[in-house]
Amino acid sequence: MANDYRKTPEALDRLTPEQYRVTQEDGTEPAFRNKYWNNHDEGIYVDVVSGQPLFSSTDKYDSRSGWPSFTRPIDPSAVTEKVDRTLWMKRTEVRSAGADSHLGHVFDDGPREAGGLRYCMNSAALRFVPVAQLETEGYGEFRALFDNTTPDNADNATTQEQTS
Repeated sequence: MANDYRKTPEALDRLTPEQYRVTQEDGTEPAFRNKYWNNHDEGIYVDVVSGQPLFSSTDKYDSRSGWPSFTRPIDPSAVTEKVDRTLWMKRTEVRSAGADSHLGHVFDDGPREAGGLRYCMNSAALRFVPVAQLETEGYGEFRALFDNTTPDNADNATTQEQTS
């Protein structure tokens, strides 16, 4: 990728207390009380710290967990995974590759037809970029993900998430 997605002191200064707690202190936001759990708009989700593209609405689905859930990252190299043994169990933590932001966890209970994974993310770790703003915000290369959508769907964000 041409961009240098990394954590800077300036980027950390722009975070809200909740965004900092989630991304830098490995926090978790409440289920069903977060910004993107029920977002049906078309676009991409980027790391709130670095702006690194992470997930696409084309891979988002309703997992009924109360957090935004995706079947895969926008690019496998955009995320890293590590073993998380907190909460008396073994889970797989997901972090952004560029800024090392804590994003959430990945589980193996996702839709089988889409690979079986559920990337369960914290909204506080993400910033949503709608399709209509991809070009102006420097993410035009991802417009092709939405080429099969109608202009009404892209502009009015009327798409419906698939369910597991």
